[in-house]
Amino acid sequence: MSMQAVALVDWGTSNLRVWLVDAAANVLAERQSPEGMGTLTPDRFAGVLESHLSALGADQGLPVVVAGMAGARAGWIEAPYVDTPAELTDLHLKAVSAPGIDRDVRILPGVCQRTSGAEDVMRGEETQLLGAVASGLSDALFCLPGTHSKWVSLEGGRISRFTTVMTGELFQLISRQSILRLSIGDGRAAADHPGFAQSVEEALGGDFSLTGRLFSIRAQALLSGADEASAASRLSGLLLGAEIAAMRPRLGDGQRVQLIGSGALTDLYAAALTLAGLEAVSLDGGELVRKGLISAAKALFPHRFPEIAP
Repeated sequence: MSMQAVALVDWGTSNLRVWLVDAAANVLAERQSPEGMGTLTPDRFAGVLESHLSALGADQGLPVVVAGMAGARAGWIEAPYVDTPAELTDLHLKAVSAPGIDRDVRILPGVCQRTSGAEDVMRGEETQLLGAVASGLSDALFCLPGTHSKWVSLEGGRISRFTTVMTGELFQLISRQSILRLSIGDGRAAADHPGFAQSVEEALGGDFSLTGRLFSIRAQALLSGADEASAASRLSGLLLGAEIAAMRPRLGDGQRVQLIGSGALTDLYAAALTLAGLEAVSLDGGELVRKGLISAAKALFPHRFPEIAP
């Protein structure tokens, strides 16, 4: 068996992933768990991590690099944000040592933007973007779909600016709690539904107002009997079209957008971006966060990686 070099941890709000890797960055073992930051008090992080490392057969004293919500204010210990423009290959310089554990555990910082009126924060995504830089993508525009989607501009390996868009949460709130819930019911939005494409194009057109168009979803159901899938696809199309329209100032014609994610939501984004005349390239978020953690681990613990040790 290869020698263990380091343990990598992606600690989200609702999930935890742990990998053991060797000096060539090969994954030796991995575990996933629903023990995200949102389920833990600060005093429980050390025990949870040790239980997973033990189950994986981690060496005693194996160092660990952690990304994500373990470094949030309500997490294990706060790893303060790095300000934009943020040099991703320098994230490790601001890593914080985790308390209460008998091994060297470093938690990577998040990134913040203090621009007046465009204040923003991220925690976790910056490590995926470090993985993208490690893969050779240092100048690119990224979209990370989610409950709170992120649009991030990378210039020379630095996060120059980013924007969080609450489209996913708005879809949930509107479809479950507004009058539109009566038309959407359990309907699911589909990227290949004609109503989705039509609504994206409507939102990308001139004189569009999201608040002025939403009620048409309810009216369509009442007047023409539009089904739940049509209503859900229309709501999704209007919201995604409005999101892309808001990003227009940073989008050139035919520009390539790097999509980090997987599943139905990412498919909807890819379809909407294509309708907007952009090229969507899909990247694997799990693979990128692992690459980002490896990049940070090599900088933090060079002695664990013989090929780069001086």
